[in-house]
Amino acid sequence: VQLVESGGGLVQAGGSLRLSCAASGTTFTITAMGWYRQAPGKQRELVAGTSSVGGGTNYAESVKGRFTISRDNAKNTMYLQMNSLKPEDTAVYYCHAVRGIITTEGFQEYEYWGQGTQVTVSS
Repeated sequence: VQLVESGGGLVQAGGSLRLSCAASGTTFTITAMGWYRQAPGKQRELVAGTSSVGGGTNYAESVKGRFTISRDNAKNTMYLQMNSLKPEDTAVYYCHAVRGIITTEGFQEYEYWGQGTQVTVSS
């Protein structure tokens, strides 16, 4: 599985951006996808996630009501719509996928990361 993000950039506080993550390869084995972010000097944190089974979603408290995660399975693409952006949302945003397969040793999970896309929110 390969993941390629796009859509980052510079925006003023209160503005919006939409990030995209295009997946390729054996995408039919992906069980979950999500967006993480990492600001300078901070640990990488989960922003939003979505499950391939049932389509459930979850969000970090700091982005609830402002960000929306979605997937277009026909295009193998995941999105993160970010509204009402704040300077504290400034970070590198990473696309993440978990691929699950059944092997002779049982169920195995593998993680994949995109290269990241910079989001900068000016005050």
